[in-house]
Amino acid sequence: MADEDKEKKKGGAFKWIILLLLLLILLGGGGFIAWKYFLSKPAADAEPQQVQMDQGAQGEVSPKDAQVVTLPTFLVNLADPLGRRYIKLTLDVEVVNPDVAAELEGAQAKVRDAVILLLSSKSYADLAPLENKILLKNELVTRLNQILGGSKVVRVYFTELVIQ
Repeated sequence: MADEDKEKKKGGAFKWIILLLLLLILLGGGGFIAWKYFLSKPAADAEPQQVQMDQGAQGEVSPKDAQVVTLPTFLVNLADPLGRRYIKLTLDVEVVNPDVAAELEGAQAKVRDAVILLLSSKSYADLAPLENKILLKNELVTRLNQILGGSKVVRVYFTELVIQ
């Protein structure tokens, strides 16, 4: 009878040790998952991005000479594996003088091609944060200046922006 009591106590203690180990493993795993996914910053936020303001923001161009040209609306599919996301974008482009405005309107095909290629290379994640929208504006200014030659485009304004 005494041997049976010892085996029951031994078996009961063994069950408690196993339960305690399982509980520790579950708590450790849950804590790791919470730390990894909820408490740590995402990789994109771990390295803060340097956002430069528009090149013309320093006031290089006098407001009297500058002119704003409205480009037609762009409706472009984003770089989404399923092809279900798109961007609808209307731009106003500020140029240094009226001569450049005429030059910009004359190069509409090149401008539309450059903007469509740039937008179609972006994904929703690339365009969602505000900082990335500012970077997109700077990229557009750079592309338009490459087409026109020199620093003729001062700023780009988004007058309509829908990402769906």
